[in-house]
Amino acid sequence: MEIRCHNQTLDLGKRPHVMGILNITPDSFSDGGELTSRANLEKRIKEMISAGVDILDIGGESTRPFAPKVELTEEVNRVIPVITFIRRKFSIPISIDTTKSQVARQALEAGADIINDISALSFDPEMVKVARKFSAPVIIMHMQGSPDNMQKNPQYENVVREITGFLHERLNWAVANGLERNQLIVDPGIGFGKNLEHNLLILKNLHRFKELKVPILLGHSRKAFIGALLDIDNPQDRDNGTAVISALAVAAGVDILRVHEVQSTVQAVRLAAAIQRI
Repeated sequence: MEIRCHNQTLDLGKRPHVMGILNITPDSFSDGGELTSRANLEKRIKEMISAGVDILDIGGESTRPFAPKVELTEEVNRVIPVITFIRRKFSIPISIDTTKSQVARQALEAGADIINDISALSFDPEMVKVARKFSAPVIIMHMQGSPDNMQKNPQYENVVREITGFLHERLNWAVANGLERNQLIVDPGIGFGKNLEHNLLILKNLHRFKELKVPILLGHSRKAFIGALLDIDNPQDRDNGTAVISALAVAAGVDILRVHEVQSTVQAVRLAAAIQRI
């Protein structure tokens, strides 16, 4: 359970890690437009690092339901200067959240370490080649459909079994195409082609994904199902619910928590991990 980055190794077996989300977009569901100024970006990064974040996840295209697609040049112009800026000032591992191989390649050249691909390397056939060339860790996520249609009545016979089967197939495909299994991470894809019941079943059965024998990432932060259960419309008011789920996820064996608000999740993770160690 070690993930090798450029200049350091993340020991996920020692403790769960927290990934902080930095959306460099005008239209993300939770914090769109907040980080388009350099001053706000640097302030947020320093806050996350001070709070104990382990990885920064940079995204230049919103993947919320029905989000419009972003052209390659625009996505590159959003994320590469940010990665360059972070790498000049900080040594923290960086993940690039993209489905485009050219964005991933330029991000890795600029100093990013990890590829976070919501399409599980399926949207762009060149993505696996980029990951192979740079020996980059890859996060492989499950999604039913695509962002422009995934929430149009998603259906499963057995959501946990089907997600596990999909991730197993994509892991085998990635290895067959030259990636090392020890550089792969899986994400069950909370909210990506799932309704409220599907999301709850995933959370109740997180331990089942340990069968895949690779690190597990959970991206549940501020999502609509939390708002629906707690009657909270504003995504930024869902951080308490996010932290509760983070603690439960640690107890179930999740290795990486991908969140917007770092401090509350870091505290939840430390408490849950302490209880697990006894």
